[in-house]
Amino acid sequence: MADQRINTPNYILSVLQNKCPRCREGYLFTTKNAYDFKNNTKMNEHCPTCGQLTEIEVGFYYGTAYVSYGLTVAFSVATFVAWWVLIGVSIDDNRLFWWLGINSFLMLAMQPLLMRLSRSMWLSWFVKYDANWQHSKPKDAERVVKEHMNNW
Repeated sequence: MADQRINTPNYILSVLQNKCPRCREGYLFTTKNAYDFKNNTKMNEHCPTCGQLTEIEVGFYYGTAYVSYGLTVAFSVATFVAWWVLIGVSIDDNRLFWWLGINSFLMLAMQPLLMRLSRSMWLSWFVKYDANWQHSKPKDAERVVKEHMNNW
């Protein structure tokens, strides 16, 4: 049991690196570059390492909007607190508007990364790590109707 824990890949690192939550080795996206705008949201249909299905039901990734929203709010609060501590906030000058502009620019620049991170987090909450993924088959998708795939 102790050997298994030592060899278990880190959950946070696998999510940040956009790796499959089942094996934590295969990459979820077809390209590692989030700023390849033609392919930044294209995901592998199955994990290239363990075969885990990445879209476990039709419309599965609609929930990532909530995750992305939470990430952007957390990022904005963190930058505001950092701005407040380092530079300060005053109504007597325009420091608050400078923070607003810089934060908006950073949010736009980080959008591809946040989109990928939210998809990786969302999938990891529904597909758990399997220490014996080499010897077991991934679970079949419950509510996937092949005829209705990619209808939107």
